Amino acid sequence: MTVGELFIESLATGVITPSELDWVVSRQQGFSRVEEATALRLGRLLDDGEIQLGCRLFPAKLHNDLIRQEWIEPLGRRRHHQR
Repeated sequence: MTVGELFIESLATGVITPSELDWVVSRQQGFSRVEEATALRLGRLLDDGEIQLGCRLFPAKLHNDLIRQEWIEPLGRRRHHQR
């Protein structure tokens, strides 16, 4: 992983995980000027609320939740209301 890859992933998802943040902090002494600027930008985005500290959900999990919410639960509610 590089700082640039982490930056792009965080921008794309809007999330940075605690372990990724720890990774940045533990390696900051060896950063180039560009990497340092990227890490500072990540910090500013966190401060501004553009990126949230949290966890990422995998697409399969999101898909399964969507199926449950839109297909399975409505069928269960209908079945219980017909009594």
